[in-house]
Amino acid sequence: MLVSLTILLYTIVFLYGIVIGSFLNVCIYRIPNRENIVSRSHCMSCGHKLHWYDMFPIFSYLFLKGRCRYCGAKISIQYPLIEALNGVLYVIVFMANGFTFSSVLYCLMTSALIVITVVDERTMKIPVTFNLFLGLIGIVMTVYDWRHILSHLIGMVCVSLLLYALYYFSSGQAIGGGDIKLMASAGLILGWKNIILAFVLACVLGSVLHIIRMKVSKKNNLLAMGPYLSLGIFIAALWGNHFWNWYMSLMIS
Repeated sequence: MLVSLTILLYTIVFLYGIVIGSFLNVCIYRIPNRENIVSRSHCMSCGHKLHWYDMFPIFSYLFLKGRCRYCGAKISIQYPLIEALNGVLYVIVFMANGFTFSSVLYCLMTSALIVITVVDERTMKIPVTFNLFLGLIGIVMTVYDWRHILSHLIGMVCVSLLLYALYYFSSGQAIGGGDIKLMASAGLILGWKNIILAFVLACVLGSVLHIIRMKVSKKNNLLAMGPYLSLGIFIAALWGNHFWNWYMSLMIS
């Protein structure tokens, strides 16, 4: 009975995740073009207004075999991939953190990080609205975790001030303003220990993965830090406390 209930809960979490993932696709496509994100969805090729049964996350894409019902144009694989990714990551968040209010906040954070990752990779810019959204999540998390309010407040500035100094002395060449705001908002969510861990992870992952990508693509691409910062934030949010407990046990023994 307990196993069945757990499976049901994770299924519900996944379904919520893919529904929100569908909205993330709208944000990813429209925000860089400064389009209204709440207007009715339409086919990118023929402009036909889509009905609800054309937009059911993942399943509509599979049923329509990846093509528009009205003009037959190919639909980007990004749609089901983002939807599925958001659903899977929601499940991972709840599995790692339990069915708590903080897991809900981490899920919302994860969705914002997905949008930031894709948009920054494509445009080298992080949407201000999503940094503000993360900042709002940070405020809610700080109030919820008020016993550790000092950790959250220090987390907001300890990495972002370092990045701002780097931004200032390099005249904006070494780091972007969006990255600074991202780490300030995420630091408010995670607290000082985990935002430092997130930054270290981002630097390591960014160095290794970007070199691999350049080798594979044979192109000297500019480094967008947003995706790697987002990955570091996600990992630190879920497993950062386990890391610090392990690290402290090594220091004591």
